[in-house]
Amino acid sequence: MAKGKNKPAEKTNAMRRLDALKIQYGQHYYDGEEALSGTEVAAVLGQDPGQCFKTLVTVGKTGEHYVFMVPVAAELDLKKAAKAVGEKSVEMIKSKELLPLTGYIHGGCSPIGMKKFFKTTIHRTAEDYDVIFFSGGRIGFQIELGTGDLARAIDFQLADIVKEDETGNENY
Repeated sequence: MAKGKNKPAEKTNAMRRLDALKIQYGQHYYDGEEALSGTEVAAVLGQDPGQCFKTLVTVGKTGEHYVFMVPVAAELDLKKAAKAVGEKSVEMIKSKELLPLTGYIHGGCSPIGMKKFFKTTIHRTAEDYDVIFFSGGRIGFQIELGTGDLARAIDFQLADIVKEDETGNENY
């Protein structure tokens, strides 16, 4: 599997948005031909899975959409997520709804550069790292960015939004 930092011929919406804001970011690439889980992507790129975040899009009971970012090995706790955004409940949107809603496909959804901004919540452990990694807006593209710089690109809040195992520990 190929990996590297070579710039692609075409930038993604997320990269164009960061460039427009003059925010420097790291770019990481992997062979996106195979379907890879987030933990597999982290392994291929030699990244700490706790530092790599997946972007999930939900819909609340009110019909509002929300974005959540959790470490790739973690599972979003829908009850905690709903509480974090002041909803009675939230559920994952259907995969077929993702592209028309955000402009991104499953496996390549970035919190930056969506068609419309949605309230975004990132799992609190993101603040434990100098930088985090997340989708660059296309399968095979990862962005490396500090949360301070991410806050210049999108508004977000930090919250405890992952499921815990039976011992009360976060499950990643």
